[in-house]
Amino acid sequence: MWLSNLLRVIGVTLLIVATLLTATVVCAESGIRIKFVDLTEVEEGYQLNVDSEVALNTTLEQALEKGVTLYIVTKFSLVEPRWYWFDQEVARSKLRMGLSYNALTRQYRLSPRYGSWTKNFDTLEEALRVLSRVRAYPVTVLSELKQGVGYIATLRIWLDLTRLPKPFQVETLGSKAWHLTSDRLEWRTNLPLSTQKLYQQGDL
Repeated sequence: MWLSNLLRVIGVTLLIVATLLTATVVCAESGIRIKFVDLTEVEEGYQLNVDSEVALNTTLEQALEKGVTLYIVTKFSLVEPRWYWFDQEVARSKLRMGLSYNALTRQYRLSPRYGSWTKNFDTLEEALRVLSRVRAYPVTVLSELKQGVGYIATLRIWLDLTRLPKPFQVETLGSKAWHLTSDRLEWRTNLPLSTQKLYQQGDL
């Protein structure tokens, strides 16, 4: 009797350890790391450039193979702090990029939510490499930008779970495997006069 109980306890313990190890591996395999950000002044206003590193875990890769489009959002915001009232957002930029897989052609595809262009790739690594680089994306200026004012810049990149099919949205509840996001970066910067590096890995 005691031997049977002992084996049962050992079995449950091994199952818990295996589950924890699996969860750790899943979390370690995915993530988004922001490496570089700058803002460029052009004739039409400002453009955003971002370098990041995006890695998908097995769960996300399998979702792609099942025909699910993963939407990755890059959001930049420039805020003017005001001691006498609420802080004012003076500029913003938001890019939502769809990553999908075509089982017939065995190719991965990148396409923005708004826009007619698409790019196809033979491997997931190639698609993620392009997805990780945002170049010359327009920034919407909401209020006059002033020289000599210290603004607060923020940037975050994440997987938009609200764009998933409903059955997958239910699956994401309480699941770390679907939690794909960068840290929320926040730093102070002055108005760029031409091209100014806003953030580079190691600055903070």
